[in-house]
This record gives sequence, structure tokens and C-alpha cells, in this order.
Amino acid sequence: MPPSDSPLHTQLPSPPPTPADWLLLCRTVRFGDTDAAGVMHFHQLLRWCHVAYEESLERFGVAPGAIFPGPGRTPAVALPIVHANADYRRPLSCGDPLAIELRPLRLDGGRFEVRYRFLHNGKEAASGLTRHVAIDPANRQRTALPGCIVEWLEASRTGA
Repeated sequence: MPPSDSPLHTQLPSPPPTPADWLLLCRTVRFGDTDAAGVMHFHQLLRWCHVAYEESLERFGVAPGAIFPGPGRTPAVALPIVHANADYRRPLSCGDPLAIELRPLRLDGGRFEVRYRFLHNGKEAASGLTRHVAIDPANRQRTALPGCIVEWLEASRTGA
């Protein structure tokens, strides 16, 4: 009898996620991330920032369709990036493991930013920042942040 069918097997509920579950992500530098010199190409860093942001939201429990448009769906609030920057401190090569720390911060009722630290072997290899503004997709006017983003920001701040 498989363990899940065993009368002695009890499914325990998953522990609630902790901030480390959605604010610390891991990845490996891949060959396609590098340039002809064999080091990470500069544009990858901002792409990795956005991928980490998306993954953090998913791990927290925010469905991608609630935030990002797709075929046949337009979220009630768009969150365009209005500012981004990146700093590079040491080269990254194919195969290098990375830890990506996210630090989301609510700036006001309609804006937030995410700071990213990219760590390789415990040392900061790069950092990035994205700043987002909530807008109504129909009229492109500023609006309040969606509830799921407010919850993510609050939980990230309080460590709840």
C-alpha cells in the first residue's frame, strides 16, 4: 500500500510560509546568461530582478493572472516599472550559484520599490532596484495598489 493510502499516514498541513520562503530565492548562472567573455551579460541582471519579483509573488500566493496581463485578461491595476537601476560588483560566470535577496518597500498608497541583492559565495556580486507605480490600465492614471500587493508588502515588512 502506498504511504498516502496507509491508515497510519497522516497528511500534516504545510507550515505557513515565512518571509524567507518568498524573499530569498536561488538560481544558477547559465551559459545563455553570459557573453563572449564568459561572464554574465549586463542586461541579465534586470531580467533576473523581474523574474525574482514574479517568483516572490507566486511563492507568497499571488497568482500571476492577478498582476500580469495575458491573453484574455487585463488586471484591474497595472504596475509598470518607472525606475530601475543595477550595480555590478564582481563578475558572474556560467555555473555560479546565486542567492537573491528581495527587500520590498511600500513608498505610498500607489507606489512601491523592490531592492535586490545578488550574492555569490556569501559576497555581494550585484544589486538592483525596481520602482513600480499603480495605474488604471484604462485611463493610465495613478491609483491605489492592489490588495494582494499591499499584503505582500506588509508581510515582507513585518516578517509575518
